[in-house]
Amino acid sequence: MFASRSQHIKEVILPALHEGKIVLCDRFTDSSEAYQGGGRKLGSEPVLELHRILCGDFRPDLTILMDSDPVRSVERARRRNKPGKRSGHDENRFEQESRAFFARVRNAYLAIAEREPQRVVLIDARGTIEETHKRIKEEVARKLRLAKSA
Repeated sequence: MFASRSQHIKEVILPALHEGKIVLCDRFTDSSEAYQGGGRKLGSEPVLELHRILCGDFRPDLTILMDSDPVRSVERARRRNKPGKRSGHDENRFEQESRAFFARVRNAYLAIAEREPQRVVLIDARGTIEETHKRIKEEVARKLRLAKSA
């Protein structure tokens, strides 16, 4: 994952940023820290050390952490990733994990948000799609205004 992430930073993200573009990523090192460090009980430090070695100190300016009930989220992902719905990919490998695994993942994400409040914004995603979308748009707009005035 980190080799691919490092390559993606060098070949896609940094060139786009140098052109003044805004770059959106679905997942980044926080996901590795939460799933591997928290869920798989490897701890944060090995994950963060790999990030430092392969990706330097590169970090997103803003991370949106959508918090919801892990049980409902996994049920939704399992419905979305039923066999035959995805072509050739094993998207269910994480969804097969236990509730305890997902509790550790969620706790790891929350620890990241607590550790880096200037970067990670926690969004309560338990409401409707429209409510969650509105909250995300507000946080992105706030961050973009800060960036323009700085």
